[in-house]
Amino acid sequence: MAAPVKKRVIVVGGGLAGLACTIKLAEEGVPVDLFSMVPVKRSHSVCAQGGINACNEIARQQGYSEWMHFDETVLGGDFLADQPPVLEMANWAPKIIDLLDRMGVPFNRTPEGQRALRLFGGSLFKRTFFAGATTGQQLLYALDEQTRRWEAEGQVKKYEFWEFLWPVIHEGQCVGIVAQDMRTMQIRAFRGDAVVMATGGNGLIFGKSTMSVICTGGAASRCYQAGAKYGNPEFIQVHPTAIPGEDKCRLISESARGEGGRVWVPRKAGDTRPPNSIPESERFYILEERYPKYGNLVTRDIATREIFQVCSELKMGVGGGNMVYLDLADTVKKIGRQAVLNKLEGILEIYEKFVGTDPLDEPMKIFPAVHYSMGGLWAGFVKDPKSGGLKFGDAGNMSTNIPGLYAMGEASFAYHGANRLGANSLLSCIFDGLFGGTCVKNFATDVAAVPSADVPQETYDAVVKQENDKQNALLHNNTGNENPYLLWQEMGKWMTENCTVVRDNDKLSQTLNQCQEWKSRYKNVRLSDTGMWTNQNLSFTRALHDMIALAEAILKGALQRDESRGAHFKPAFPDRDDANFLKTTIATYDKATDSAVISYEPVNISLVPPRARTYGKKDVKPTAT
Repeated sequence: MAAPVKKRVIVVGGGLAGLACTIKLAEEGVPVDLFSMVPVKRSHSVCAQGGINACNEIARQQGYSEWMHFDETVLGGDFLADQPPVLEMANWAPKIIDLLDRMGVPFNRTPEGQRALRLFGGSLFKRTFFAGATTGQQLLYALDEQTRRWEAEGQVKKYEFWEFLWPVIHEGQCVGIVAQDMRTMQIRAFRGDAVVMATGGNGLIFGKSTMSVICTGGAASRCYQAGAKYGNPEFIQVHPTAIPGEDKCRLISESARGEGGRVWVPRKAGDTRPPNSIPESERFYILEERYPKYGNLVTRDIATREIFQVCSELKMGVGGGNMVYLDLADTVKKIGRQAVLNKLEGILEIYEKFVGTDPLDEPMKIFPAVHYSMGGLWAGFVKDPKSGGLKFGDAGNMSTNIPGLYAMGEASFAYHGANRLGANSLLSCIFDGLFGGTCVKNFATDVAAVPSADVPQETYDAVVKQENDKQNALLHNNTGNENPYLLWQEMGKWMTENCTVVRDNDKLSQTLNQCQEWKSRYKNVRLSDTGMWTNQNLSFTRALHDMIALAEAILKGALQRDESRGAHFKPAFPDRDDANFLKTTIATYDKATDSAVISYEPVNISLVPPRARTYGKKDVKPTAT
């Protein structure tokens, strides 16, 4: 009798969520094929700066707890996140920090040798662990080392420079993927008894963002177009502090505010004096005066709106433009220049490199930029009635509506609701992978209706043909006259202007109409490179179609949600409307009409009832001295 074929799982995405899931699966004896468009150590997780949240013994001495971490997270997300997954994540957080420490992550330490903590937005407690201002890089490198250990033992096979093209679905179950070698341009199918999508965000839909230029959202969009539900697409986080650039925006971490950085503008509009020469009495400390309880530690959506209003409505931006100061002078005075460098050197180097001035000598000039997608592929959960969290190992956790297809990390809609708290992203990615790995393994070994080894080869061949046909249509469209990069830039400009910080229904409708035009014009795109070796023009142009599909879902979700909640702000509907919109937006793709269909599902609020989210705001008007 032949030995049974060993189950195999495909993980798409080489960031923290993908690596954590890969490690957990390998530990449980499941072989993994790991796909990444870039070398794993260049995944976008490497760009995370500020830290990772958790309650430990030091935080408990302040009066903090895992329950408070959970409560801050659901409050920060304006109660739009299902609560059991958030509670489980908060409860796992201390164990995750201990694990990362044992892996060798060089967390900053106190003089006594304890892991140091810093303040972060949305909390009055120090509960954020950090490794300088390059926390994401240190975590990614640690997990990559563990992944390579399993790779050396034959449990993991890496496919770097491979692009996910489409899920293979047989009898309603995901049984593999079709992907392309980005060097040879070969398209082929891979069998998998489960597929994990951990492919990050979709910042390129907005043109310029703080995300890496590979963050098109194309992989999630392809799953959405293949039948996966997409949750809360309209919720896009605009980070309050970034360096605007011609090519992209560069993040200046929230850790700068957590370490005492202060946001201000001159009280007199148009004041062109050097910032250091402006006396304290002539400075408007925007967040401190309007939110005296939290000050510069208000949540990102609130800080962004306040900065946006000061610059766009009050015309008080630095030099009359879209900039405010982020000042670390008080921090330098308090703890010394070297101590600031020890905590923030990574971001200070970025600022000095791209702006040309020392941010410890002169305040930084910053402005909000698109940073994160709270929305993503819809993922289910199974509640544990005893703990209130998740049922460990249940195959329903992290699963999309397509059995066998899982969503983790920023590609998933879970945990963050209408607004993400800073330093919860790294936590949610690693939690997804470590907790979800067992769930995926149990699906592959115990639940899957059809082993991928038994699926007819014709099923895979049909999807390979589908993707080859798409590719050939792009390569041979010799009559087209549309430049895909110019079309993308136009989309990014429209989306950024009309669907980010402030949203107006008329402008959303205009942009949605424009989206239909983008779809039509896409049919006439023409490649500048038709070669079949490392053709990045082809990869980008193919992803442009997927970005347009997601842009429509974002616009429709925003247009129909007539309230203000978290990062979604409509001046015409300034209040949160729980009666009508305390529910998850679900976008499904209608292939017949090539469009998004919006519906709603209830949010699980079984643990904490919704309450007002004010952070102690005071109505303060800036007055010139």
